[in-house]
Amino acid sequence: MKRHPAWPATTLFSRLMLIWLIGISLVLATSLAFFMGARERHDRDLLFEGIAREVAATLDLLEQMSADERHQHIDSFSRRRLRFSLRPPPGDAQRLPERIELTQIFQRALGERPLRLYILHPTPEHPGPPGQQSRLLLATALSDGTPLSIRLPVPPPAHALQFRPGGLAAALLALIAGISLIAWLAVRLATRPLSRLAQAAHALGEDPNRPPLPESGPVEVIQAARAFNQMQERIREHVGERTRILAAISHDLQTPITRLRLRAEQVDDAHLRSRIQSDLDAMQSLVREGLDYARSLEPSSNMQPTDLNGLLAALVEDGQDMGWSIRLQGLATHTALCHPVALRRALWNLIENGVKFGQQVDILIEEDMNAFRILIRDHGPGLPEAELEKVFEPFYRTEQSRNRDTGGTGLGLAIARNLIRAQGGDIRLSNAPESGLRAEVRLHKREQA
Repeated sequence: MKRHPAWPATTLFSRLMLIWLIGISLVLATSLAFFMGARERHDRDLLFEGIAREVAATLDLLEQMSADERHQHIDSFSRRRLRFSLRPPPGDAQRLPERIELTQIFQRALGERPLRLYILHPTPEHPGPPGQQSRLLLATALSDGTPLSIRLPVPPPAHALQFRPGGLAAALLALIAGISLIAWLAVRLATRPLSRLAQAAHALGEDPNRPPLPESGPVEVIQAARAFNQMQERIREHVGERTRILAAISHDLQTPITRLRLRAEQVDDAHLRSRIQSDLDAMQSLVREGLDYARSLEPSSNMQPTDLNGLLAALVEDGQDMGWSIRLQGLATHTALCHPVALRRALWNLIENGVKFGQQVDILIEEDMNAFRILIRDHGPGLPEAELEKVFEPFYRTEQSRNRDTGGTGLGLAIARNLIRAQGGDIRLSNAPESGLRAEVRLHKREQA
């Protein structure tokens, strides 16, 4: 398997250290940017607080003058940072909202005096100082109603034209979010390959023929994935060898069984001949079940769209022809991509098992966005919780079915699960709340070509 091209062959420790170093560097850089921005805002706030105090002092002087004295000396109050005029703001001035931070600074200095802030953009009639894009204009009125405009030659800072309820809280939240993101990335990097390995180990028991695990990630994970793939290959070879041996033995036993059946016909004692033929029938059934079990372990192919409603209806009809009590409910609105012959055999084994131990069988088919669910419930005594999984083991029969005439060979459920799992589905047994045993067959939906 090829390694992921974005990462060299590094260890998990080195990757985590690299992520933490890069992440902490980004957090520190962000914190420094917040600090420098806060310091700049503080300096600009101090500048405008000084301007606001100068404006307040000038207003106090103007309040003590007569109207003629104001017009005579208004220009003398102007200085490098302030330009006073006894007229309202021009019509092209853009008014600023009242709740911005800069308005609050001037309001604290001027007290209860009404004021308005405007932005003056350069125009051919009022070009302003060279290099400045906009100017700030403070409009207020004296106690006798005389309008007063104070023009500030400095451009207003962007932060002063915004309403900031809590700058420190926002900075802390951003810092916490950055650290949380780094921690999430580091933990995800450390746990994602291990989670993928755990999922592969869990799926291995259900499907030994699943694709091998990608050998990518840190060195430790690559080594674990390689060892896991080697183990999966050995398990697959072992299961394949066991299947071939079982199939060969089951196949070769048919010939001597046939010869024994022919020789049994030569026995003169009818009672003894009947008993021998009964034993041969049991052996023949066991051999046939062994071959079916071996075939059920082989990888499946050639899936095709199948109408589950028609398939189940045909099974119910066949069972009713045999005198079984079977009811079918539910409806599948889509076709399922599966192996109809293998699915039919698996469902028939479950129905036959339900009729054998529960007399009456209820079948319910359901469908959701991801899968089809076929519930097969009998009305028998059910099973102890400890045996709900054991009954899927080959040749395992419960205590209530030790008689081969009623309990069979113990391969029916094992064959059914193998056939369903070969199609990407699964079978689970559970005791119904009312009574009886419930088998749930789940088939995952697949995209049809």
